Amino acid sequence: MSVRHRRPLLATVVLVAGAGLALTACGPDNSDPVAGATASATGAASAAPAASGAPAGSHPTTHAPKPSGTGRPSGGTSAGTGAAGSPCDIQNLSIHMTPRSGAPTQYVIDVKNTGGSACTLSATPGVDLGNSTARDQSKNLKPILASGTERFTVPAGKNAYVAIDVNPSGATTGTVPGINEVNVLADDDDTNMPLANIQNFPLPAGAKVLDPKMGVYRAGVAEAVASLAAAPK
Repeated sequence: MSVRHRRPLLATVVLVAGAGLALTACGPDNSDPVAGATASATGAASAAPAASGAPAGSHPTTHAPKPSGTGRPSGGTSAGTGAAGSPCDIQNLSIHMTPRSGAPTQYVIDVKNTGGSACTLSATPGVDLGNSTARDQSKNLKPILASGTERFTVPAGKNAYVAIDVNPSGATTGTVPGINEVNVLADDDDTNMPLANIQNFPLPAGAKVLDPKMGVYRAGVAEAVASLAAAPK
């Protein structure tokens, strides 16, 4: 918030005692214009409660930093899933993460629009992987992303899916120790969705994590997995 500074007006009154002399008041020089000050204010976003329907073991985060690594959205259009809408409200989203059948290192993040009208999400969710007990979350792993910047429209009652692979190479050694959860912010544009809405999903005990990568939001699981395959190696 910018602060408006006021310059005090100095009024000088000079009394001259003597014959024939009048009382004279001296003011500021009118040739010195005062520039108008502009005040700005930034409203603090209020944190909405986390969506219901998360799997057992998930909990709203208070410690995780903002998941990042996604490109910023370039506009309000969709990726081809219906009419454009306003940014999704976390209260109208049901968010889950489930293992992908037949792919032991892959998971599908499923975001359902439970509201009555279409809404938009950033091209990818904000995601990082960390340890749920760590005090410092600043070094959490961020997945390598498939390309995509346009906002994705989710029609009312429909789902958006994104696939993440926590260990694309299937490595059994040299993996990152201590990683036991995936932190998800459904919309990575923090002007639309406060960071308090990050949700945490546990990984199975003993999950091996190395060089994770992630696709972009799509209207079906198959399309989401296909976009995952397009992420750089």
